[in-house]
Amino acid sequence: MPSKPEDVLKDIKAGKYAPIYFLQGDEPYFIDLISDHIEKHAIAEHEKGFNQIIMYGKDNPMNVILGNARRFPMMADRQVVIVKEAQNIPDLGKELGDSLLMNYLQNPLPSTILVFAHKYKSIDGKRKIAKELDKKAILVKTEKIQEWKLAPWIEEYIKDKGHKIDTRTATLLSESIGNNLEVLTNEIGKMLINFSEPTAITAAHIHQFIGINKDYNNFELTKAIGVKDVMKANKIIHYFVQNPKAHPLIPMISLIFSFFSKIALVHGNANLAEAELARLLGVHPFFVKEYKTASRNYQLGKVIDCFGYIKEADLRSKGVDVNAVENSKILKELIFKLMH
Repeated sequence: MPSKPEDVLKDIKAGKYAPIYFLQGDEPYFIDLISDHIEKHAIAEHEKGFNQIIMYGKDNPMNVILGNARRFPMMADRQVVIVKEAQNIPDLGKELGDSLLMNYLQNPLPSTILVFAHKYKSIDGKRKIAKELDKKAILVKTEKIQEWKLAPWIEEYIKDKGHKIDTRTATLLSESIGNNLEVLTNEIGKMLINFSEPTAITAAHIHQFIGINKDYNNFELTKAIGVKDVMKANKIIHYFVQNPKAHPLIPMISLIFSFFSKIALVHGNANLAEAELARLLGVHPFFVKEYKTASRNYQLGKVIDCFGYIKEADLRSKGVDVNAVENSKILKELIFKLMH
């Protein structure tokens, strides 16, 4: 069973290192976090000149990587070998490369910390090499955080930094930035650097330091649509069309489609408990009430009509069967049809 990134980070921060780490998966953030910590902290700075080797997968076949791993440290207790972009190792996944790695796994050099940073994909778990890595190495498989788990993850991340943020404000961040953790943590870092004392992060802070408007954003737009606040929805749309590069139409249509898809799910599963409904919708339980309110404002027949309006807007945005139309006009007409 692959190890959790959080558990591996806890161990290496405590100075507990293993001979081999194979870090793989769709979410590069955790792979970088673990490999960067090992690179910075596994051996003392003055030992790195002779005892730390950084390699790149595309330039090094397995025999070269393992040749370095079998080298004894010079005037130190251990050495570090980090293979970045390991998904590009030319013979990994081929008989020769896998055979060489299998042999090393049986008898790794205890004085070497060998790290494979294998990003954006994973080795097939059914393959012999994957099973052996799971037994003999620290195997980590990272996955993209699901959207409904992102706000709680942000809350925990900011708590670990010594600050706090409530669920609604964390959701504003998640809805506006998405689940690219590298981008998300960079933006949070730029904000937190402004606070020397523990701080409760608010929407005003996000507006000031990240640039996400606390009143005019995707999250507030779908909320306004859900409660049929026509005036607020139109104000947000007016704000969006003033800066179309920051608020492109096609992702906006996708967001609105997702919102109405969740309303349709509420109609079809009204008997579920809130926790179960939250899992089905892929949202934090905190927001289930808002979707229930939206389902009362948009009966199922109206939701079906809205899907038609959204499809029409999507086709128009892509120039299908229509003459050129400004994106701002398409968006304004879509919001009007949805809410009237």
